[in-house]
Amino acid sequence: MNRTLVIGDIHGGLRAVHQIMERATVTSNDTLIFLGDYVDGWSQSPQVLDFLMDLGTKQNCIFLRGNHDELLLDWLTGNTENINETMWFKHGGEATVTAYASISEYTKNKHIAFLKSLQNYYHDEKNRLFIHAGFTNMHGVTYEYFPKLFYWDRTLWETALALNDELSKDSLYYPKRFTIYDEIYIGHTPVTRIEKNVPIKKACIWNVDTGAAFKGPLTIMDVETKDFWQSEPLHQLYSNEKGRN
Repeated sequence: MNRTLVIGDIHGGLRAVHQIMERATVTSNDTLIFLGDYVDGWSQSPQVLDFLMDLGTKQNCIFLRGNHDELLLDWLTGNTENINETMWFKHGGEATVTAYASISEYTKNKHIAFLKSLQNYYHDEKNRLFIHAGFTNMHGVTYEYFPKLFYWDRTLWETALALNDELSKDSLYYPKRFTIYDEIYIGHTPVTRIEKNVPIKKACIWNVDTGAAFKGPLTIMDVETKDFWQSEPLHQLYSNEKGRN
């Protein structure tokens, strides 16, 4: 059976990627949608990109852009004026820069090409939207004035968390953004912030970032059945590293 599987934020944790691929018994018939933030946190950011690039030659993969992927691209291409280096290092960038010290220019150039090829969002034929962070335009992603919000916005998830579950979709107070798509899959803001470590649904939004950058697991989820599989917590897989903790 062909499945569509969505994968949360990886943040340099290649060991966790291998675990979820094995535990979900991923085959070449599966479509894989990666929600972005492949880098920054654990020590294997370059190796994660190598793995994803190779995987994309073997099966249908959709690679979305995360804010940390954009930060890495800026650094690799010398656009450092776009980076607050102190903040970036604090939030995982230091491990990435250290890891790239031993990476060849040839590989760096391949990674630059890959990072430039990432998609801002994916909207499928079942009216499901896959996006790293969110959007703000009440008419949907194609009307967004500021594309960087696709991988930086947090208001979509924050609004979903604050929404009264009993509020009718017909209410004047129901957020217009939540009526456009049947389902929205995001990462970016780990559910560990609300003391969860599994995918969480609020309104029509599924948050699949289960805190792999910190002390949570990496998650892969079947978008049809909502079955999911997880790695071990990443601070255990990388016990000699701090990640973003």
